[in-house]
Amino acid sequence: MTFRPLGGPWPVLGVRRAVGFRTHFLDHHGGFTISTQSAELPDATAPTETASAAPVQGAPGYGEGHLTCAVCGSVPAVDATIRGHQGFVIVMRYLKRRGPFCRTCGIATHREMTSDTLWQGWWGIPSMIVNPIVMLFNIPQRLKINKLAEPLPGAPGTPMDTGKPVYLRPTIVGLLIPAVLIALLFTLLKDDPEFAKAGDCVHNSSPLAMSGLNDNNPDVKVVPCSDPQADARVVGRADDTTDGEAECRKYPDADSYFTYKRGSDKYLLCLTSLKPRPKLTFTP
Repeated sequence: MTFRPLGGPWPVLGVRRAVGFRTHFLDHHGGFTISTQSAELPDATAPTETASAAPVQGAPGYGEGHLTCAVCGSVPAVDATIRGHQGFVIVMRYLKRRGPFCRTCGIATHREMTSDTLWQGWWGIPSMIVNPIVMLFNIPQRLKINKLAEPLPGAPGTPMDTGKPVYLRPTIVGLLIPAVLIALLFTLLKDDPEFAKAGDCVHNSSPLAMSGLNDNNPDVKVVPCSDPQADARVVGRADDTTDGEAECRKYPDADSYFTYKRGSDKYLLCLTSLKPRPKLTFTP
């Protein structure tokens, strides 16, 4: 924060004289906010002439007629908007910082926003889709910034510290988050018979599996066909029905079937046994 008085030299003690000062501070988006307040200073003899106000910062006339950086006031600058994203499982938050930016402040902003987005933007299925799109939108903005020359000396503020490139920051491991989440989801779902298709093999760990009776509480999971536990191979699948007697007659090799129904979600798998056993029907 910088305080600079307006006017000429400090007067001698005595009469109180009102002068002004300006307060500069960096706002949330990196731009300058300037507020002017009044202050009274003691003065014995008021000066006969009022000195002209000195510039607060920077060289006189710096950047006049040119686009200046919203963060430090440097030239050259380019109009650009850097975006970020945060995911909160079921809700999302979109972030952005508007320019103009000089080369240094633009690179620093892009690196900071991208670094935060890499670890904050993946948490939620919608966010896993939106997050890479947001980072792709930043590429043209960064290319515009990269074309700028270095800021000219004499700016009213100091350009931001660019910091380390994104690939050298710890947050780069955020690129692994979607891969880990997808692998975890695949691990959890790969055994689910809901995703079984013709050619897959299943195992029913229910005690009735070998009895030849209808099993109303099957515990079926998909297993590799080379697994000794594999009881049957899927020869056909039908969705939106549980009529195994009718549907599975279409498959000559089918000698049993598995049906699933929960609410409006229902399907059946027509099976052929891999182990000698009586005809078995699985119906939860």
